[in-house]
This record gives sequence, structure tokens and C-alpha cells, in this order.
Amino acid sequence: MKNLIKTIQNTIFQQQLFERGAKIVVGVSGGPDSVCLLDALAKIAPKADLELLIAHVNYGLRGRDSARDEEFVRRLAGNLGIPVEVLGGLGILGKKNSENRLREIRYEFFEKVRKEKKFDCIAVAHNADDQVETFLMRVMRGAGLQGLSAMRFKNGKIVRPLLNVSRKEILEYLAKTNLMYRTDKTNSENLFLRNKIRNKLIPYLKKNFNPKIKETITGAVTSIAEDYSFLEDYAAELANVDRRLNTKELLTLHPALQRRILLLYIRRQKKDLRDITAAHIEELLKALRSTKSKDQVVVFKGLKLTRKGDKVTISCL
Repeated sequence: MKNLIKTIQNTIFQQQLFERGAKIVVGVSGGPDSVCLLDALAKIAPKADLELLIAHVNYGLRGRDSARDEEFVRRLAGNLGIPVEVLGGLGILGKKNSENRLREIRYEFFEKVRKEKKFDCIAVAHNADDQVETFLMRVMRGAGLQGLSAMRFKNGKIVRPLLNVSRKEILEYLAKTNLMYRTDKTNSENLFLRNKIRNKLIPYLKKNFNPKIKETITGAVTSIAEDYSFLEDYAAELANVDRRLNTKELLTLHPALQRRILLLYIRRQKKDLRDITAAHIEELLKALRSTKSKDQVVVFKGLKLTRKGDKVTISCL
């Protein structure tokens, strides 16, 4: 028990997840990972002067089980003396309940609570096994270096104190501390890609190719994340997003830096890179490499790239 708490404390310090006295919204589903995270933060809170608030989303997708999850989280909050905010009444979601849509709803609610309560960050319970699953999901979707670096310990206002803790360690901690948690029966059903990877692909890879596939992928993700961080920082040094892009200057750089700099300019206009794919970037580079004398215009995802001679602008439509 102490070892896990110590691991989480070290992660908070080493990754600079938040400062002493931070106000933290904790996403709690009632499952083992989030119960472990909440319990650990509650134990750390007195020494670190943390203020915690629980946020729970009741999607209403599993009927009575969803209601019981909410009841469990409310009781847990009451036992710990921690306030709780719940988003419910989502039965109207209908059939378009993709994994991404459910994630969007969850994070939008967490951020809404954080802003309204004037809290500092949002702690979510992704663990090392989730990291492996995310990596494999993104490989299948053709992600680039950014996507393959998978989840970060800290990404904006989102912090992940359990990201280097395995699911096995979490379950052992819960058993030793006699902590109750809810089990989502749909996790054993292969409704979503993540479930298929967790229940079918990883066991198959472990049995037939590499008994330590999780550890191998975790090491690869760490290496990729470091490479991506270096490339991102170097591109930021080269780019000056307060002026127009210059085609000649950009095209003298390595293709990897060309892509990163374009993404920096896009993020400046769009605020995020959601829905921006490798195909979009290649289309932009094609326009910049064009030897045609006429102006080049590319419209994509609510943005417009215009090239006039060597000068390039990216603007919102």
C-alpha cells in the first residue's frame, strides 16, 4: 500500500502534475482505477494541502447498473467528506454512442466543473495498461509520432497520476486496503475497439509473440514521447508564429520539421489539432511545393491556407 502511494507521490513531483495546495477535480466512474486514484489522492491531500472534488458522469447506458454506479460514487464521496458533481440524464444519447463521443462528453463536463469551481486541474485514472491499449489503437488508426507518444502525465489541465502504475498493482492495492469498487460488465464485451484490444489482441500477442508485450510497448511509448518532445521543442524554436510563413525557408527544413511547424501555425488559429490528420498536412505541403505561378489555396477543417509567392498565411474561415 505504502509503495503505491509513494509511487504516486513521486510521479506528482517528478512530472510536476500540480503544486502544493492545488484544487483538483477527480474523475471517478466507480471502477477500480478511479477508486484507487481517489483513495490515493485523499491520503496525500492532508500533507499536500490539496482540495478535492469528485466529478462523475452517469451516461445511463446500462440502465440500473448506471444508477448503481452513481449511488456508489455518491456514497464514496460522503464517506470521504469530498463534494461531488454528477452529470446525469444522458439516456437521450441514442445509438451514436461512439467511444470518442462518450469521451468528449466526459471531458467537457470535467472542464465545466473545473472552471465553475475555479479549480486548478483534472485528475483522471488512466494507468499503464490503458497506455498500452491507447498505443495499439493509434497504430491501427495510422497515427504519426504525436499519436504514438500516446497519453502524457500532464496535458493542459489534465493530469494522470497513475500512468506508470499497472492494472495489476491497482487491483492489489484495492485488495490490501479492502476498498470496494464497481465492475462495468461491458468491459468484458467487445463493443468498442479498446475492449477488443484489451480482451483479445493483447492476450494473443502475449501468448504467441511476447510474454512481456506490455512492458515492451511501454518502453517504446516512452522513447517515442521523448523523440516527439524534442522535435516539438525544436520546431517551436524555428517557428515564429507572429509572422507569416515563408515557403522557401520552410521547404529547406527536414520534412518532419515542416510538418511540426505547420501544425504549430494551425494550432495558433484552431486552438487544438482535433480532426487534423496527416493527410491534411500532406495536402498543405503539396500546395507549398507547387511550382505553379498562380496563388495556392487549400480549405480544410474550417481553416484556409493561402500561398502568394513565398508568403503563406493560415486563417479561420
